[in-house]
Parts: sequence; C-alpha cells; structure tokens
Amino acid sequence: MKQDYENDIQIDESGLDVEWLRQPKLMFFYAKMVAELRRALDRRKERLNIVKAELDRKIRQNPADFDIEKITETAVSNTILTQEAYKEASADIIDTNYELSIAQAAVSALNDKRTALENLVRLYGQQYFAGPSVPRNITKEWEQREKQKQANTKIGETLVRRRRTE
Repeated sequence: MKQDYENDIQIDESGLDVEWLRQPKLMFFYAKMVAELRRALDRRKERLNIVKAELDRKIRQNPADFDIEKITETAVSNTILTQEAYKEASADIIDTNYELSIAQAAVSALNDKRTALENLVRLYGQQYFAGPSVPRNITKEWEQREKQKQANTKIGETLVRRRRTE
C-alpha cells in the first residue's frame, strides 16, 4: 500500500460502507509506519553516537589534523560538530524525525476520520440526509467553505503586510 496522506484521510460520504472497510487497514498501515520510523530514528541516533565517538577518537589521536593546538572538551566537541560525517548523520535524524511527525499526524487524522465516519453513520441512521428536499452535496459545500477560508487567509495576509509597511 502506497502512502497517500491526503487521499487516505478523505471521506467518500456516498460510500461509508467502503470507508469503514478501509479504515482498519489504513490505520494499521500508518501505525506500522510510525513504528518503523521510530525504529529508524533510534538506529540513526545510534549511528550519530558512533560517528561522534569515532570522530572524538580521531581528533584526540591527531589534533593537528583538525587544526587544534590544545585538546579541550570544548575544542573536541566543536570540531566534531563541523565534520561532514557528523553533519550527515545529524541531517538523517532530522529528516527521519520529520517523516515520523508526518506519519503520526496521519494516524491522528485517521482517528479523526473514524470519529467522522461514526458521526456520519449516525446521521444517516437518523435519516438526516433523507427527505423530500433536494439532496445536499456535502463535498461541494465543504469545498466552498475551504475556498472561503483560503480567501479569508489571503485577505488576512494582505492586512498583515499592509500593517508591517505602515
């Protein structure tokens, strides 16, 4: 199953039965992704510690190679931070942490989706969507509200820019 956060958190209100059948599989997929990313993050942290220890040893063995005249803890620590291997290992941690945060957000969104599905089923059970009136297009209404929010955001950003220039 390929990750498609945006699509996976959407609800097809005309196919609630299908949505409910998909929900556990989606939840498991993203929960498993969170676990895998946590494991990857732990491994990358361990790798960073190894890189740091190896650099510490190299610096102490040959301080002149690193332009250090006097070995102090501060000098060694600061030199480690500037080494390419350390920077790469640190960047890997930052990237993995970001991916983990996105996957955690997806799990949270799927929990919200479950609640929304429960509420939609209740509304259908109470015949909220039934009656002699013309059926509502919830998707279209939701899209219109989102467009209005975006328009309001742009207006707000314009006002903030104007205030800054005044």
